[in-house]
This record gives sequence, structure tokens and C-alpha cells, in this order.
Amino acid sequence: MPYTFTTLADLRLANFDTIIDVRSPSEFAEDHLPGAISLPVLSDSERAEVGTIYTQVSPFRARKTGAALVAKNSAAHLQGPLAEHMGSWRPLVYCWRGGQRSGSFGSILAQIGWRVEVLEGGYQSFRRAVVDALYARELVSPVILLDGNTGTGKTEVLHRLGARGVQVLDLEGLAQHRGSVLGGFGAQPTQKGFETDLFQAMDALDPDRPVVVEAESSRIGALNVPPKLFEAMKAAPRIHVSAPVAARAAFLAHTYGDGSVDTPEFADRLDRLVDLRGRAQVEAWKALVVDRKFEEAAASLIEAHYDPRYAKGRERYDDTTIASFLADSLDDAGLDRLADQVADAVTSRQLGDLTTA
Repeated sequence: MPYTFTTLADLRLANFDTIIDVRSPSEFAEDHLPGAISLPVLSDSERAEVGTIYTQVSPFRARKTGAALVAKNSAAHLQGPLAEHMGSWRPLVYCWRGGQRSGSFGSILAQIGWRVEVLEGGYQSFRRAVVDALYARELVSPVILLDGNTGTGKTEVLHRLGARGVQVLDLEGLAQHRGSVLGGFGAQPTQKGFETDLFQAMDALDPDRPVVVEAESSRIGALNVPPKLFEAMKAAPRIHVSAPVAARAAFLAHTYGDGSVDTPEFADRLDRLVDLRGRAQVEAWKALVVDRKFEEAAASLIEAHYDPRYAKGRERYDDTTIASFLADSLDDAGLDRLADQVADAVTSRQLGDLTTA
């Protein structure tokens, strides 16, 4: 039975026990429906083999070969991950466009007696919904930008705002990247995967409440922020947080010097600044990092690179600051105080008590 949905709420309310992606592992890795599991009926090599037969031999031979492979792989799934499901189990199955792969696997499940449904249009129908939401529609929740120079603890404040009941959108978390040359360590999601996660996060927003977003550029690491969202961010009123250089350097040293970051890799990342700051300056920073003098390196980076870059970047935007807060320290207590102040400002903004500066 074909299944269609309009919103993620529709998909949640459908209450499928399992969402099964029968596409190849590489297709699943690039992106998939939220909560889906991967049970490929053709591996990547098998899919390529069938495609080659289709173009070089005949469509009939390709369908025959594909059917045999689908049957073999389906049997392995039935005897493996699906072996313990009871008769009341209700899965949703999908492939690339709701065609032969999901139809074949769905038919097998239906013959067993399970209440299976196949997603009409497959993954492509879901992807169209994501693209429409992110690229065609305006963001419904009013945006407030949390702004501040590198090392002012914006991400940590954002997380604390969420714990205080403030509506937030954590772009760095979704992109798995810490921002700037200090950056993300490890693999980021694909662009499509990032957009799916962003689609989920935005779908969950209350349109009647403001959402706080950390100030970012249009790229977070290797990923692009969708233009509609970025335009809303550029036009949004800002809450600005600041702290003395010493406090920011201590915060960065604690964040990046806690052992979670590979020191040689971190030093190598600084090479990206050679064109901007010169080889001699970059080598001096790298030497400090290798010697684990993180606080000294952070202070120098703040004063010689990040603060000038932020100042230059802000020249391109109108001053829409609605509140500013200075933190004396950025330890846990200082971040909590900062989060309380920002939360109060957001609440006041929501109630209409603040006017644009």
C-alpha cells in the first residue's frame, strides 16, 4: 500500500514501527529519512552490476539478475535483523523513487503478513519536502542572533539557553563543526544529511516564539547554510556577548586543549591562515600549540586575527544590537550568568519590551 506524507508530523503520527531504507549503503550514508535503518536489497557493487547489464546487455537480463540479488539479500534480512518481529509489526519501506527495490521488498514482507507500506515517490519525495522547506519557504519563527567574537562562549551559552526553555537552533551542532579555523575535528555530515537534520530542527520550532541562532557565516566548515535561513540571520536583531581577551583565551585553551583535539592536526590547521597573516606569524602560533601553550596561542590569535576579522565583517551589516552583555569570566558560573542575562533579553524581546538599538 503506498504511503504519502506532507510534513514530518504526518510521518511521526503514522506510528510506523520501523522505517526501512532498502537503497544501497552509499545512498543511505549520503542521507536518509529520520530514524530509518539500512537494509539494502542491493549492495553498491550489485547495484552497479545491474546497471551495467541494463545498459550493455538488456533491460530483461538486468531485471532477472536484480530480482535474484534482491531475493538473496531479502532472505538474509528476514533471517537476520527481522527474524524476531511479530505479526503486528508495521514497517514503512522506501527506496530511491518508490520503484522496484522497495516494491519488491514490500511485497515479500506483505506476503509474510506484516502490515507494510511503501513510501510513494521514495526518498526523492522526502528530499523534495526538505528542499521546499529550506530553499523555497521563509523561516516562520522570528530569529534573534547570538553574536560575539571568537572565544566568548556563544555555543555554550546557546546550549544553556535551550536548558532554560529558550528556543534555539544549533547550526554548529548540526554541522558537527566548531566554526572558524579552530574548526571541526572529524567528519562532517554530507550537505544533504545536514539539510535533513536542519529540516527536522526547524520543523520542531514553535512559530510563535523567537529562535536564537548563533551568528555564523554562510558556510560552516564544508557545509552551506541554506540561503533563506542565512538571509533571516543577516536581517535578525542581535544580542551581543563579550568578555576580556584573557577570559576568552582561557576559555579557548580549556575547550581546545582538553585532550579532545589532536594537537598536530590543530597546528596544521593554522596553515590556512598563512595567506592572511604570513608564514612567520603562523609558525609562531604553531610552535605555541605544539608546546601546548594553548592560552598564549589563543590570546595571540584573538588579538592578531579573530578580532580584526570580526570587526571587518561587521562593517557589512547594519547595527541591530538589541542587548549587550559583558562576562568577567567564562567558567561554568560565568557562562550560567551570561545565559541567564541572554534568556531574560530574549523573553523581554518576545514580550515586546525591548526596542532595537
